[in-house]
Amino acid sequence: MTVGDAPPLFCARQLRIAFAGASGPVEAVSGVSLEVRSGEVLGLVGESGSGKSLTCRSTIRLLPHRARLTADDLSFEGRDLLALSDRELRDHRARNVGMVFQDPFSCLDPTMRVGEQIAETLRVNAGMDKSAARQRALEMMELVDIGQPDRRYLAYPHELSGGMRQRVAIAIAVSCRPKLLVADEPTTALDVTTQAQILALLQRLRQETGMALLLVSHDFGVIAQMCDRVAVMYGGYVVESGPVTSVYRAPLHPYTRALLSAIPAIESAGKRVRRTGIPGQPPGIGEILTGCPFVPRCTLAQTACTTIDMKLQEVSPGHANACPVTTEAANASPVTAGDNGARSVPPAGLPGVNAAMDVHHAVPSADGAEHLMQP
Repeated sequence: MTVGDAPPLFCARQLRIAFAGASGPVEAVSGVSLEVRSGEVLGLVGESGSGKSLTCRSTIRLLPHRARLTADDLSFEGRDLLALSDRELRDHRARNVGMVFQDPFSCLDPTMRVGEQIAETLRVNAGMDKSAARQRALEMMELVDIGQPDRRYLAYPHELSGGMRQRVAIAIAVSCRPKLLVADEPTTALDVTTQAQILALLQRLRQETGMALLLVSHDFGVIAQMCDRVAVMYGGYVVESGPVTSVYRAPLHPYTRALLSAIPAIESAGKRVRRTGIPGQPPGIGEILTGCPFVPRCTLAQTACTTIDMKLQEVSPGHANACPVTTEAANASPVTAGDNGARSVPPAGLPGVNAAMDVHHAVPSADGAEHLMQP
């Protein structure tokens, strides 16, 4: 059985997350549907405020107390996450899903030695005694490539670099061998070299343990390098999803095309390729919109776009799109794409797309890190 044929490990159907507002509930996530299968890497990409982090946190129901979470289906290995008791939810968080956040310093206790924080996770969640937990913590530090683990075990978070702190956070997240690791912008606060090392580490851990990975990033190069499938989010919706190669080479939704057009491109044949930004701003939380939320920024928008139901329609095997305009065009003729959906050029000719896809085939360096080909 291939990854694509396996039943979903995590499944969300019509996931909605709303907050109480002065005039009623305000939706931050609006009907998101996605699946993560065992052993695969699913990337979530989109601008800030699109709902990526909230969607990820729904995997363990780690949401603000004011948030109201509803879904037609929210399950892990077929088990209804919405029906879990507090005790069952704690067990699910401890054993099934690990979380790695953007800023490791904010999720580490500054008053505890880092080794003790790993060991405490094992004592509480795996029932290990103090000696066994310490030994296992040292093994985890070696697993995530922390040199001199005996010495670093006694270090406090402020005594480590950002990359080392993130390795500690990853060690904590994978210490109980979760089936799914959720990494929410795990490299944003790191320099490019350290970022490459952390991504290579996550890839190696996935291959060695067989766990699935749900990766959130703003960086299309990271998504291309790491992921099997990608879901593009905008305004609380998934607007396009599919295999990484398919979405990158033949983007359908105008927002996906605009994002790819905005990727900085390496100079070609002595000519500098100008990147194209996306005019306007993403919708704010609480902004009342009907139909497609990208309409105010889309040059392909039609009157009907203001009333459409944002449902994904499959255009090719595994590749789905929420824009009826480009779906209809794709069904009628070969897909073309352009800057912000306006200028028609072959998909592979979009500025930055080839560079992003080249990252997907990066060759590991001598130290085992895949160096990103970012211009």
